[in-house]
Amino acid sequence: MLKIVVCVSGGGTNLQAVIDAISNGSITNARIEAVISNNPGAYALQRAKDHGIAGICISPKQFENRECFNEALLKQVSSYQPDLIVLAGFLVVIPEIMIREYRNRIINIHPSLIPSFCGTGYYGLRVHEGVLKRGVKVTGATVHFVDEGTDTGPIILQKPVMVEEGDTPEILQRRVMEQAEWNILPQAINLIANGKVTVTEGRTVIGRKENKEV
Repeated sequence: MLKIVVCVSGGGTNLQAVIDAISNGSITNARIEAVISNNPGAYALQRAKDHGIAGICISPKQFENRECFNEALLKQVSSYQPDLIVLAGFLVVIPEIMIREYRNRIINIHPSLIPSFCGTGYYGLRVHEGVLKRGVKVTGATVHFVDEGTDTGPIILQKPVMVEEGDTPEILQRRVMEQAEWNILPQAINLIANGKVTVTEGRTVIGRKENKEV
């Protein structure tokens, strides 16, 4: 059984998609051990409570410096002995000590088709503002492993979403969530939970290789 810790800063719609997917059997062999937020007002914590999942707030504001916060975050996460850490809208830079400890066991959902509209400064509505400003016709979402860079880890799944005439950042954000994020994040977790994702030379391989006798 894959033990998951979900980290989230806001409303937790992607968290809800994962909870629902576990409940309806779209995700098998996995359970959420805890939800951790840096924001005490995050509705994601209420979602966790409503589903009997431990919800914890760890804010940088509670600590005298970032190093102390990073150590506390790692300690709290590790207390649940997770097999997978899911960043579902977590607006905190993951400390390198955590990335090293959980190499290829941290995944993130990003609301664009990486490598477009990603990296430093591209989060939340800013991603969709960038998409509309550039005038691209297709956007989407990406699930990827987390490494020391910003949105640079191995890509697991992507799904395109059409940009439509008259879109605002808010309308496009909603469509990307509904058509892409809420689908591919649970799909990626299910693949990982069932041993179907491996990382080879910085790239992901989906599906088990068959051993053929010669």
